[in-house]
Amino acid sequence: MNLDPTKMKDWQIAEAAEANLRPAAALAQALGIRDDEWDAYGKYLAKVDVTKVLKRVGAGRKGKYIDVTAITPTALGEGKTTTTLGLVEGLGKLGKKVIGCVRQPSGGPTFNIKGSAAGGGLAQVVPLTSLSLGLTGDIDAVTNANNLAMVALNARMQHERNHDDAWLAARGLKRLDIDENRIQFRWAMDFCAQGLRNIEIGKGGKLDGYTCASGFYITVASEVMAILAMASDLKDLRARLAKIIVAYSKSGAPVTTHDLEVDGAMCALLVNAVKPTLMQSLEGQPMFVHAGPFANIAIGQNSVVADRLACALGDYVVTESGFASDMGFEKFWNIKCRCSGLKPDAVVLVATVRALKAHGGAPKVKAGLPLDPAYTHENLELLKKGCDNLLAHIDIIRRSGVQPVVCLNAFYTDTPAERELVRTVAEGAGAAFAVSDHWLKGGEGALDLAKAVIRACDAPNAFAYLCDLAEPIRDRIEKQVKEVYGGDGVDFEPLAEEKLAAYQADPATAQLPICIAKTQYSLSHDPELLGRPKGWRLPVKDILLYQGAGLLVPVAGEIKLMPGTSASPAFRRVDVDVETGKVRGLF
Repeated sequence: MNLDPTKMKDWQIAEAAEANLRPAAALAQALGIRDDEWDAYGKYLAKVDVTKVLKRVGAGRKGKYIDVTAITPTALGEGKTTTTLGLVEGLGKLGKKVIGCVRQPSGGPTFNIKGSAAGGGLAQVVPLTSLSLGLTGDIDAVTNANNLAMVALNARMQHERNHDDAWLAARGLKRLDIDENRIQFRWAMDFCAQGLRNIEIGKGGKLDGYTCASGFYITVASEVMAILAMASDLKDLRARLAKIIVAYSKSGAPVTTHDLEVDGAMCALLVNAVKPTLMQSLEGQPMFVHAGPFANIAIGQNSVVADRLACALGDYVVTESGFASDMGFEKFWNIKCRCSGLKPDAVVLVATVRALKAHGGAPKVKAGLPLDPAYTHENLELLKKGCDNLLAHIDIIRRSGVQPVVCLNAFYTDTPAERELVRTVAEGAGAAFAVSDHWLKGGEGALDLAKAVIRACDAPNAFAYLCDLAEPIRDRIEKQVKEVYGGDGVDFEPLAEEKLAAYQADPATAQLPICIAKTQYSLSHDPELLGRPKGWRLPVKDILLYQGAGLLVPVAGEIKLMPGTSASPAFRRVDVDVETGKVRGLF
């Protein structure tokens, strides 16, 4: 079968490849997963019961563990998922038993700017349509569980307003006395809907709910999604859901989903969602798809359970972290690895000539508009200046105790001199380096990358966390800003200062990991500060408590938990062939 990415769209390649896909039963059998340990979702998808598999084979680690991260991206992304798939295919070409772990695409980016995060060219997860349009329903389940908690909260507030304590007691309820000005939870939707960021609900009469300010966040940025990514099994998921703080009472006491007696029903909605989905690469390697993206406003990691399962079954495991190393890798390093008990053998840092030129001062990359000629013609001066950003990310990864493998994701517009310049900079900083042409050639184009990663896996490393969780919260945030982002310090606004003091005084929250929410387009909080900015301080306006996920979330700058839809969204190009039912236009 001749698949040419220079002449075919991603959806056309994926559609053409469907005739040669391996059935889910064959994938499961090749991995040693028994028939009673997985459930079919059609011919090519399967849900795997991780608890059953690990109970049988043992949870002890087996495979080499590789994380894929990137430099600071442009609005178009730099092919991190594509590189993850290319590396999986390249390791497969070398005869390795390799498993990939990626996050489920969110409907927000799928129908907006970035596309479905399925990879691209000859390095894709397939079937593309299933992956992009709901898969096995995990994100829908997270949405419903989140919104059920909001239904419970608003209904409880209405009934407490309308009735006295005797009426409540007759129904087995105790007054929670919820403060409408201290509601912590929001509704969820898995689209980029800026018009729903801030709303008022309950308008009408006394039977129409409780009137109060509310809003939406995108589902994949919700605490429920963070819990799905962090939970070790169904029992842990159930316990974490019960701890979610949805509001505070007028006396300042936390009101949880357990107080609302909705935590059990939320878990019931997530029973199947806790199981990773088994899919495959274009070249037939197994892929576990689980949890969600957005490491700028969320945890942004494939799930702990998927990675543990893959490490127990494969010789090499390639997992992906969202956005750049200051965001996704930092959360992988200091949050996910603590939770999973796994430590990386290698870290791949994806770079592109395009992004490095943007950091060197080339005109801004804008989605939907043609690239400036600076990106498509050789310009070594821009590229050299932009390599400061690459050096910053090399330093971030080295700070974890791991020496990175820099992967230059090849574009056909790159010149030999430009590629050689990036190689010189990367190797001069002590990193390994490989050019990878996986988009055009699949696994064959990623052989150099795969060999470099194997060498990195075989070399010793000194992986260690950035901070001890016993250190004060303020000190840990300051350390992250200074040693990871390269800032001069942190400025806490009054609300953040107030919460910081309360969290530090509470033993239950004082040692929770830090999960900073900030822009993905800069090492700083300001998306206009490109390259390796110096002389800036991180403004923290709020600190959210995700008690169920076990995270403190400082919110920096003007970051929004509900992204907006652009003027030229991807949904304009998605359609259906009504004769065949085939979906067209996904990427």
